[in-house]
Amino acid sequence: MIDTHCHIDDPQYAEELEIFLAEQRESGVEAILVPGVDKTSAKDVLEVCDRFPAYLFPALGLHPENVKEDWQEQLRVLKEAVDQRMNSSYPLIAIGEIGLDYHWDVTFKEQQHEALREQMRWAEQYHLPVMIHSRDATEDTLNILREFPSVTGVMHCFSGSHEVAKQVVDMGYYLGIGGVLTFKNCKLAEHLVGIPLERLVLETDAPYMAPVPHRGKRNESRWMRYVAERLAEVYNCSVEHVVEQTTANAKALFVIKL
Repeated sequence: MIDTHCHIDDPQYAEELEIFLAEQRESGVEAILVPGVDKTSAKDVLEVCDRFPAYLFPALGLHPENVKEDWQEQLRVLKEAVDQRMNSSYPLIAIGEIGLDYHWDVTFKEQQHEALREQMRWAEQYHLPVMIHSRDATEDTLNILREFPSVTGVMHCFSGSHEVAKQVVDMGYYLGIGGVLTFKNCKLAEHLVGIPLERLVLETDAPYMAPVPHRGKRNESRWMRYVAERLAEVYNCSVEHVVEQTTANAKALFVIKL
């Protein structure tokens, strides 16, 4: 399995990180992709990935919830970090976590649009995929993504309707499927009917969104197995096939060589 979205730089993992990662590897997690969310996290993401090369893979971006008064300065610093990293021997595998979020606050709505477009241009420049966060902003998010037809990526933590899922995959994007699929009364399983397994990747969003039966606990990459089991039910296939296909999808999208 490949965890395509895990905030392993979170302080919750710091004290026992080496042991924690060994446990994930032993449980069948081949690689973990680590997104940044602002200029501060960028440094932490790069440092932790450099400690565990060829197992942790970095992405950098400005999360929409972090688009505030200093958003332009944030982007300036992040772009310098992106440029530097893309000219190194251990480059980024994506731009992310980026997108739009109208859930709590729309004070900086227009600035979110500008920040997303700017970071999509970075992805264009370096031929990188993007990790897209979209919350209560589906129409605007998809419209902006359509402005960049040469860019692809993953719709992180997807929980939308079948209609939205079809639009996303028709644009060439993948759906990031995590713990929400296992939640009681979740309709996502129904919405995936007819969506090819070839367009899905596994993720955790750890330390958040732990799947049942660990809901409410600090999430772990190895718990993607529960998501794979639920997907096997949805697609009427073996868990092994789900793992094999989603792993192949992740390797193709993010150009990961293990």
